[in-house]
Amino acid sequence: MSIIDTVKEALGSGPSAKSRPDDGSKGAYWCDDCDVRIRDVDLEGEANCPECGQEMRFEAATGRSCAC
Repeated sequence: MSIIDTVKEALGSGPSAKSRPDDGSKGAYWCDDCDVRIRDVDLEGEANCPECGQEMRFEAATGRSCAC
């Protein structure tokens, strides 16, 4: 096997990282003070931090590499 074949094989394999779930999530709510993150599909009720009670900010998911 040549070096070119080895590179083609390595690049041709699928990504090893888990793909983004397709559950309708648009992003996550964050508490900047406590570093708490709750995905929008997991949130029940108002977007208040369960640790400190402050309102959490929404951050939209922007692609496959998003932490959401």
